[in-house]
Amino acid sequence: MNKIAVFCSGSDHIAPVYREKAEELGAWLGRHHKWLVYGGSDSGLMEVVGKAVKGNGGMLMGIIPTKLEEAGRVSGLLDVEFRTVNLSDRKDMMLQEAEVAVALPGGIGTLDEVFHVAASASIGYHDRKVILYNVEGFWDDIIRFLGRLEETHFAHRPIRNCILVADTFEELIGMLEK
Repeated sequence: MNKIAVFCSGSDHIAPVYREKAEELGAWLGRHHKWLVYGGSDSGLMEVVGKAVKGNGGMLMGIIPTKLEEAGRVSGLLDVEFRTVNLSDRKDMMLQEAEVAVALPGGIGTLDEVFHVAASASIGYHDRKVILYNVEGFWDDIIRFLGRLEETHFAHRPIRNCILVADTFEELIGMLEK
């Protein structure tokens, strides 16, 4: 896999452990000459992962919605920029460009991206997966909820067909190297 989407927070007000894990992932992506496909913001985990990828030899593809550009929050590190009208277009383009997605800890936008990939995979639009990088158990509640969807038959196919979970960096890398 050469193009990897990363969904993550644009917030600068988060615990240092999340920044450290974003930097670790970005450094690995860069050292392995991967393309980072991401939201292209100059803040939060997006900027952390972007700097780490770029600083280690990787390439950055930013998918920039109009509102981000209007707010002047576009990273200056991007190798390739795509402009989108809104977040829906952004998600579609990220999905089109990437072979797999990794969800670092994030907020509502990250959840939206995760479920966009999973929902479209679950009905057969593609076969891409999203990996929840469960740093410090961040995704535990969502993972339990997804299990409940299966238990109560609200998931028509096994969730693991489209959402994987990596509890450690080693597990994440193992999934990305397949």
